Amino acid sequence: MKQKRWTAILLAVSLAAAMTGCAPRVESCPAANQTRPGAAYETLAEATYPEMAKYPDETAYMKKDGSFDDQGFSKVYDAWWADRRKQMDQPEGYTDVLDSYLRTVIPQLLTGGAGENKACSPINIYMALAMLAEVTDGESRAQLLALLGSSDLDALRAEASAVWNANYCDDGAVTSILASSLWLNDQISFKQETMDALAQYYYASSYRGEMGSAAFDQALHDWIDQQTGGLLKEQSSGLTMDRETILALATTIYFRAKWSGEFSESNTSPDTFHADNGDVTCNFMHQSGTNTYYWGDRFSAVAKQLENRGAMWFLLPDEGVTPEELLADELTMDFLLSGDESAESKYLIVNLSVPKFDIASDLDLTESLKKMGITDVFDSSISDFSPMTDDTEAYLSQAKHAARVAIDEEGVTAAAYTVMMAAGAAAPPEEEVDFTLNRPFVFAITGTDGLPLFVGVVHQPQA
Repeated sequence: MKQKRWTAILLAVSLAAAMTGCAPRVESCPAANQTRPGAAYETLAEATYPEMAKYPDETAYMKKDGSFDDQGFSKVYDAWWADRRKQMDQPEGYTDVLDSYLRTVIPQLLTGGAGENKACSPINIYMALAMLAEVTDGESRAQLLALLGSSDLDALRAEASAVWNANYCDDGAVTSILASSLWLNDQISFKQETMDALAQYYYASSYRGEMGSAAFDQALHDWIDQQTGGLLKEQSSGLTMDRETILALATTIYFRAKWSGEFSESNTSPDTFHADNGDVTCNFMHQSGTNTYYWGDRFSAVAKQLENRGAMWFLLPDEGVTPEELLADELTMDFLLSGDESAESKYLIVNLSVPKFDIASDLDLTESLKKMGITDVFDSSISDFSPMTDDTEAYLSQAKHAARVAIDEEGVTAAAYTVMMAAGAAAPPEEEVDFTLNRPFVFAITGTDGLPLFVGVVHQPQA
């Protein structure tokens, strides 16, 4: 009897967010292990998140006379920071193995389609592909390992775990929660050892229920919405798992932090943005202060720091250079991934003018992944999902990624998800420079370890 071919859906959802007064409304702040199966499905494996010391409440150290207890606060702050360092400190050089992956993925996803706002989360896609490598074998896995820069599965596990831990924080000062889950067909037999490995190395919980049922779909939507504060509700509502789906894999990252120095709303004013299809008026945030100004052969750049580490980088292409051309330039990628080492720089007064924006993009990853060497998982005749199950044939039929990024006076809010379905400038003046983002530009949001959580192109602000 001919074996039935099933569909395997792999989903990855990421969100980076800083709560701001004018940013898109966040329904709730995600919490580790918040979602529980309920009646719609059963738990097969559950990840345990690390416990973290909470950032000390500064108001508790205000004295009645209005002075601040520096000595008392410093003592508890030092204890908190020591705990924070334990989470952040990962094996030396772990970010180096991602260099080739990032250089390949970022230009591939953000170039082409000139004139369109685009954004992606390279780290979100990395975690999704790493988990895909875990549930595949043979040449299917080998192609994934090659793209991810890992020599073998053991190396990938160590590297993915380091990326996860370095970027995870839930201490009350910074919220950077990464979560993963698998949603499994209750008619299929799955290998417990693989689900246990996913829980251990990727902090992924596994649930099993009735594929094709409204209740199981709703459980997935609820999980995504809880992990992303409801910011991706519109996108997640369209995700469905039909009866032939064998599994769905979902990864999320929720990042929340304010600017280290907020923009004053009184300094926000309308101005002209020179979009590709004509000038538009939008609200620009203005701030002057000492900062490092960078310039390369085809761009200038400034970083706006976020509270408690991390930053948002703004890259302004030179006149006549498009953001897509800039991202296709190896020297630009050198700058994005080196943290500032590949460009000239000068510390001076920077008069920063940034448009408030709220952009969203939807990317089909299928062809991009094939161009990057991931082909076997899309071919039902040769794909290998045997580490997950021996019951069926499966192949990757779709791979999608959506992202949303918004900034205002208080900070940055961003979100992204990936869906994968398987079946069966010149030197600045001496003292001061105007840095005005009034034409299409590139941005990058980096985490505590400097890895790009989000990268995007703004052709027309939407705020």
